[in-house]
Amino acid sequence: MPASPSTARAINDRLALRLLQEQGPLTAGQLKSLTGLSRPSVADLVERLQGAGLIQVVGEAGAERRGPNARVYGIVADRAHLAALDVRTTSVSVVVTDLLGGTLAEASLPMEGHSDQPAVERAVALLERTVAEAGVRRLHSVGIGAPGLIDPATGELRDSTGLPAWHRRLVTVLQERLPATVLVENETNLAAVAEQREGAARDRDTFVLLWLGRGVGAAVLLDGKLRRGASGGAGEIGFLPVPGTGGLPSATGCDGGFHALSGSAAIRSLAARYGIEAADRGEEPAGAVAVRTATAGGADAFLDALADRLALGAAAVSAVLDPGCVVLGGETGHAGGPGLAARVEARLAALSPVRTEVRAGVLGGAAVLRGALLTVRDAAQDALFAPTR
Repeated sequence: MPASPSTARAINDRLALRLLQEQGPLTAGQLKSLTGLSRPSVADLVERLQGAGLIQVVGEAGAERRGPNARVYGIVADRAHLAALDVRTTSVSVVVTDLLGGTLAEASLPMEGHSDQPAVERAVALLERTVAEAGVRRLHSVGIGAPGLIDPATGELRDSTGLPAWHRRLVTVLQERLPATVLVENETNLAAVAEQREGAARDRDTFVLLWLGRGVGAAVLLDGKLRRGASGGAGEIGFLPVPGTGGLPSATGCDGGFHALSGSAAIRSLAARYGIEAADRGEEPAGAVAVRTATAGGADAFLDALADRLALGAAAVSAVLDPGCVVLGGETGHAGGPGLAARVEARLAALSPVRTEVRAGVLGGAAVLRGALLTVRDAAQDALFAPTR
């Protein structure tokens, strides 16, 4: 059935807004060419979007051109303001942006050590200071990336063994205090979103991101969509039973699972056997420091041994999902670069009949915050750009 006039207008408006978001400011003539709409239809949609406060004139295409078609239109970036948080076990990072994702202010704060102020209050205060520094009075939406399981039905952060109690409390406090939409997502899932949109997997709509940081996890993207599982536990690869750990994981701990081979502490211990000493360096975990040192120094024996370990997890993922591509993300995957990825790919080829490319993550630890921002920006734009009834 043909679309009703109101539906057709809504579709055209959303198309124009997407083009303005992706390509930046455009003239009415450029919108006409890109949308295939008639000149009167473009004029109507420009008038509607201006009236709704979504777009505005931001300049002219050239001094020699005059008239309506010479005007350049852009999305009103300060129509709404957003915040994204990366909530780690040891730190919190925050960025405040406009509706287009332009950074207005950012900050981070370690959460370890003694303080007279509870962790939740310190984290909330960090957000409030950053919002004030950005000159923002009200946030439209807040995106949070956190370790642990996100309930797919409610979107809430579930209790997880081994995570600080203040993590779950922080989400609740922000939801209670902020007159804003608060979205929560698993940190590894957000890292995968960022690597797909802006990093190592830009040409892939099906891949698995293997997160290698202080801990280990995986994110599954199939046909362009995150797959979270029935309870939000898809990708908890740290609990994967693998040879070489001397034990088995349990429902309350992953010490006998893949985590025991690929977490930061395990990589640090492995490096020490090869004479490579490493410790945490700021936000970079010791495992990543060890891999970076080994890569720079040509410590092939250690990198080969690490690749043997990582290939076990990658082989399990490939055998079950056949993603075609595994991205080694997080600080350690980024530190290893293409060299470590190539080693893992070679070993994976010997373990699995399924051809799987292995790539190094481009964004490293910054992927979580970037993914949180991309996700909350998309959600805010969907809400604000929705057709009015």
